[in-house]
Amino acid sequence: MDGDPSVEPELDSFSLFLPLPYRVAIILVLGVWAWGLNLHYLHLIKIDVPALIRYPPRTSPTFPSHHLSTYRLATLLTIPLAVSLIIFWTVTHGQASLVLAWEVLPASYLFLLVLCFFLPTQRLSRTGRYRFLSILKRIGVGGIAEAKDGKFGDVLVADVLTSYAKVFGDLFVSICMFFSGSSSTGKPDRGCGGQYMVPLIISIPSLIRLRQCSIEYLRVRRENRKSGGLGASGWGGQHLANALKYSSAFPVVILSAMQRGYDPTKIGISEKGLFRLWLLFVFLNSFYSFYWDVAKDWDLTLFSSAAERNNPEHPWGLRRHQHFHTKEMYYGVVIIDLMLRCTWSFKLSPHLDHFNDLEGGIFAMELLEVLRRWVWIFFRVEAEWVRNNRGPAPDDILLGEVNGGIDEGALSPLVY
Repeated sequence: MDGDPSVEPELDSFSLFLPLPYRVAIILVLGVWAWGLNLHYLHLIKIDVPALIRYPPRTSPTFPSHHLSTYRLATLLTIPLAVSLIIFWTVTHGQASLVLAWEVLPASYLFLLVLCFFLPTQRLSRTGRYRFLSILKRIGVGGIAEAKDGKFGDVLVADVLTSYAKVFGDLFVSICMFFSGSSSTGKPDRGCGGQYMVPLIISIPSLIRLRQCSIEYLRVRRENRKSGGLGASGWGGQHLANALKYSSAFPVVILSAMQRGYDPTKIGISEKGLFRLWLLFVFLNSFYSFYWDVAKDWDLTLFSSAAERNNPEHPWGLRRHQHFHTKEMYYGVVIIDLMLRCTWSFKLSPHLDHFNDLEGGIFAMELLEVLRRWVWIFFRVEAEWVRNNRGPAPDDILLGEVNGGIDEGALSPLVY
């Protein structure tokens, strides 16, 4: 459909149907629904997510469950989005001139979406919304809470932000186009604000996680100095290895930007050499991140020694304690994670013009990354629950420093 000659050159047919601001809004709202599903299913298999993230307990049995509150918030965000879309499609009739003229509709919804998180109304999950905003404020400068104060929640939110990096870039493009005089519902100008502005926005979530890992490393060093020896977290090397993982995203983003604006007079390397260098860092980042998902975030033994991997106490490559019902679920998720860890590189590749010019293709890649993160959360939370209730993994980098189990009376549910 994209590139249809019957529409004005400024707009592809997918953008006529779903302009960039609406695509951003849809992915953000889907994230709220996805979190509700995370909470719901994990609750059904007896994993107390709120306890893990140190969310205040419910003070009355009449209060709705946390997943139900999340669904209510998601519904609140979805209804005006649907209404806005219906009005937009009705008044524009797929005509490019009208699509450009009615940018106020998606812009108004994005403003309403942000406003909903600040409303003081208790019935709209005020405690959960404010808790989420407080986490954003803390991690926004790379901060991270202590384990007893909800560090796991900070890490979850920060990791989710890395999956929304491209969406945040598109959000910036929409805002930039709106205030620069060109219509935000027009053809996305991803050079708005300068050649390196969007790459900088995309890099911020990885910068946040990089600083969190650095803070964790310094905490371990400080605790070791106090105790006069190595503690349960070792010398902190795993935090540095985790920081390296997030650092590996920066060369990919920078080299991609350099290829898009390639100028042989300013760059002392051929375009072919630049592409090969970019491809090297894509490979390193994708497979390093995949390894970390499987071995560190999910505590599976797929990349462990042969003795651990073949341990008869658990299925091959998995672990002893499992909350999901079949081993095939774990194997399937590992395969899906590998595939989706790599597909994001397509939307960054400047040489795949036949794909990058399709706004529908870019939208699909962003949706797939959010889907990958949604699946990742199930198994990351499960691994953390096992660590806290069956004993931490030897190299646990999150709550392993907390001795014993969770004090159920002092804890409770996450957002909403």
